[in-house]
Amino acid sequence: MDTSRMPTDQALLQLMWLASPALPIGGFSYSEGLEAAVESGRVRDEASAASWLLDQLHLTLARSDLPVIGEAIEAWRRGDMAGVVRLNAWILQTRETSELRQQTEQMGRSLVEWIRTVRPDLLEGVAATWLSAGSDRAEAPPTYPVTFALAASGAAASARDALLCFAFGWAENMMQGAIKSVPLGQSAGQRILARLAAEIPGAVDQALGLPADQRQAFSPMLAILSAQHETQYSRLFRS
Repeated sequence: MDTSRMPTDQALLQLMWLASPALPIGGFSYSEGLEAAVESGRVRDEASAASWLLDQLHLTLARSDLPVIGEAIEAWRRGDMAGVVRLNAWILQTRETSELRQQTEQMGRSLVEWIRTVRPDLLEGVAATWLSAGSDRAEAPPTYPVTFALAASGAAASARDALLCFAFGWAENMMQGAIKSVPLGQSAGQRILARLAAEIPGAVDQALGLPADQRQAFSPMLAILSAQHETQYSRLFRS
């Protein structure tokens, strides 16, 4: 655990703000394959929704986006733009369907605009040059995890604190997606969120201890469902 950056009240509030589903970056409009899992009958009630999301937390988030964010935070703080570019490219290369790639690009662009409005000091020097170029460059636009890391790097808190907040924001958003798509009641949603919250610290620690050469985004069923969702007849979400 990184104890060199003890979080202040302001730092924690900044991380909570970043992770909030209310942040105007469009996160509420994505279900990350959950809606397709409901359509196929794999998710049909509270128990199966909780199981699906717990698997997604441990099998995808903890092995891909969370470790990337942890590495990217430190890269941004060091001014290691080569490292940032490499991590951003890895995210783009591991998005297995067009809608998952569109999600990370759209949320990344929107978060860049939020940073320009709220924390313009983070967009100085090489970071500003790269992000501005990436926004207009189809092959390497800024992705959401790497842009979140940039925003989090300005808070006086550890990477672990940032990952805890990111993962909880993801869990809250996905719980709301389950409520809308299964559908479920609010009490069921809160029970699912409680189960996810209990598992998040372990998932974050797993992510922080994962060597770079062991990162992966191999989730074939999620990719299949995401591809099917792209042509699903009726849907609420963009992914």
